[in-house]
Amino acid sequence: MSRLDLLQPYPFERLARLKAGAVPPSALPHIAMSIGEPQHPPPPFVLEALRDNLHKVGSYPATIGLPELRAACARWLARRFGLGQSVDPATMVLPVNGTREALFAFAQATVDPSAKRAPVVVMPNPFYQIYEGAALLAGAEPVFAPAGSAGGLPDLDAVPEEAWRRCQLLYLCSPGNPTGAVMDLGYLQRALELAERFDFVIASDECYAELYADEAAPPTSLLVAARATGRARFERCVVFHSLSKRSNLPGLRSGFVAGDPALLARFLLYRTYHGSAMAVPTQLASIAAWDDDAHVAANRELYSAKFAGVLPVLAPVLPVERPAGGFYLWADVGGDDEAFVRGLFADRNVTLLPGSYLARDAGRGNPGRGKVRITLVAGVDECVEAAHRIRDYLQETNR
Repeated sequence: MSRLDLLQPYPFERLARLKAGAVPPSALPHIAMSIGEPQHPPPPFVLEALRDNLHKVGSYPATIGLPELRAACARWLARRFGLGQSVDPATMVLPVNGTREALFAFAQATVDPSAKRAPVVVMPNPFYQIYEGAALLAGAEPVFAPAGSAGGLPDLDAVPEEAWRRCQLLYLCSPGNPTGAVMDLGYLQRALELAERFDFVIASDECYAELYADEAAPPTSLLVAARATGRARFERCVVFHSLSKRSNLPGLRSGFVAGDPALLARFLLYRTYHGSAMAVPTQLASIAAWDDDAHVAANRELYSAKFAGVLPVLAPVLPVERPAGGFYLWADVGGDDEAFVRGLFADRNVTLLPGSYLARDAGRGNPGRGKVRITLVAGVDECVEAAHRIRDYLQETNR
């Protein structure tokens, strides 16, 4: 069997099949709340930097990226997480074409399928589907850490020791997709203890790190936990950041990875052969984005306004509250999540994503079953309108 045959259909492929044949009311404009694609306007100064440098597409970019971009990423890490001068831009930062591409490629460069014991990649459940696909195509077995009672964080203690002994890579996501749960310093330090004990690498997906509810307590980073535990060179740690959510630039396909220089050196070798260098105009526009924090704060305010408008409408009919981070609501609809999503689309022309599509049955049942992911990426008024339609649908169907 080919490894490609092991892949499950992507959630949005399944969603398209689920909706096929349903005819929503034409009088209601469609509101898409299924895909995590930011809809806020991109920062004008970033677009200006992109336009001003389009003439620089006439040469091949270096995979390692411009030193100016790596320096801008290191400066941002220092500002955002209080890391000072501990991140060396020359050896600890590598530009990537968005976190999705990098999260997948990192497993290919890290997992050794020829190891004596069949390799394992541990990941949350529910989870971002790229983790599973990356593990399977790297020749590893995905093992799922179910969401525990601590705000939806993956329960690391629920993973069997036998799986930890074969683990080569642990994917973490904070704030989490779809739960919005945020990992604190203690949680990350526990993960590092496991990595040290069982000799594996941690890939921390932090692409939602700039979207959070409490301005006084922004989410921390695996790099902070590493430094706090004496890992001055971020041993066993790689973090992934992106401009897609932070700066409303999903189409720019721009992000970076940072951490253990030994791991990044091998990842750079892989990427050099993979042919995944970032175009120079994109790099120069990215510098402008990473060097500015004001537009990020304004972006966060827009999401706060959406939660403030949506939650009072939905709370009387759904058990929802604002998550610590991200722009999702992870809501229990009290029944068949697929039937709910199809019915809502057919009756109210609103598209959500069934929670069961974002999780796997790993022996304890599918933790996404009966839940839906509501993505607050549309405008404030559209999100509030969608909340009213969801409420009306719930009331009419007596859920």
